Amino acid sequence: MHEAEKKEALRTLAATLNYVSDLDVMMETILTEARRFSGAQAGSIYIREGDRLVFAYSQNDYFDKTGSTPGGGLYKNASVSVTGNSLASYVAREGRPLNIGDAYAIDVERPYRFKPDFDRKNGYVSRSVLTLPLKDIKAQTIGILQLINRLDENGKVGVFGGSDVDMMMIFSSTAAMALERAHLIRQMILRTIRMAELRDPRETSFHAQRVAALAVMLYEDWAGRRRLDKNEVKKHIDHLRMAAMLHDVGKVGVPDHVLNKPGRLTFDERMEMEKHVLVGLKLFDPVSSALDEMIREVVLHHHERWDGRGYPGWVDPETGRPIPGYEQESGRARGRKGDEISIFGRVTAVADVFDDLSSPRVYKEDFDEDLVCQIMLQEGGHHFDPELVDALLENIGLARSIRERFPD
Repeated sequence: MHEAEKKEALRTLAATLNYVSDLDVMMETILTEARRFSGAQAGSIYIREGDRLVFAYSQNDYFDKTGSTPGGGLYKNASVSVTGNSLASYVAREGRPLNIGDAYAIDVERPYRFKPDFDRKNGYVSRSVLTLPLKDIKAQTIGILQLINRLDENGKVGVFGGSDVDMMMIFSSTAAMALERAHLIRQMILRTIRMAELRDPRETSFHAQRVAALAVMLYEDWAGRRRLDKNEVKKHIDHLRMAAMLHDVGKVGVPDHVLNKPGRLTFDERMEMEKHVLVGLKLFDPVSSALDEMIREVVLHHHERWDGRGYPGWVDPETGRPIPGYEQESGRARGRKGDEISIFGRVTAVADVFDDLSSPRVYKEDFDEDLVCQIMLQEGGHHFDPELVDALLENIGLARSIRERFPD
């Protein structure tokens, strides 16, 4: 990208980031744009949590082109101390950028070191490294943006020049404000989930984040098979992750004796439990944004079944009564089935049950992975969209890493 193009892109960056709300999508967008601006082959984002820098997001074109998977990928838990001697730690303390021409030739007298563990594990070679602070409006460092291996037009690794640093400092200032906004939104969602957790210990923030990450994984696979427009998919992912985290927030309206009963529910108790869907809908009424619409769609549809035996079915969200023409002889609404169920509800359903089966509950121990996969496969075409079950099993390694990222 030429200098004139970079300056024009910077002018539109804030508007681009303003459309993003989800923290993970924000980090992906920031890192993608940062690498595009600078010509970096790879990069990472660290989020500051107290005195730790948590490795939050990474991209690397080298692995995309070779088809290999790095051992230190997106869902690997890792962090470094702000007081340490890593490049990121130094920049977090000093609050100014650090531009290294050759990471393997840093003078031993310098107060920072390059950690080659990732390179050794994955057969990668990091040379030029540009590390920048991400500062909030109070000039506090809230994260670190690290760019690795600047590539020239011929794909050869070179160094980041002075103009790269100047441009990226402007970029990082805009990115930090957007990142802080997304972080605050994520915290508000997690606080809402913790409110539900006070009523139902099973609805933990870790469970919600695992369900959200799994739902996004399944939706990306589904959308990719249909070659849907990437920009539209990205917008949907931005809202889906947050909506899936809030899928069972309506349980705050379920009585304690039902919510925390360890055994099988009676018919009346099950009817009380099913009301949490309508309670969840009311929490996001009136609809004031596309995010509200997505949340309501996920809440309403994630307990439907592919075979039509789920709930709440074709009901009026305001009254809970069957929509005329959709009544059954029992008086209940007919369940939605197949493609009548929103794709966002379908992916959340698969993600939710998979994580429930994989986790200990008051009424059961956690099941081992083979048994969980067997149950999910058996329910394909019955409880779940069979295509999504296949996608889950094909990506079981990624599903496993999501559980490692958000452990109970």
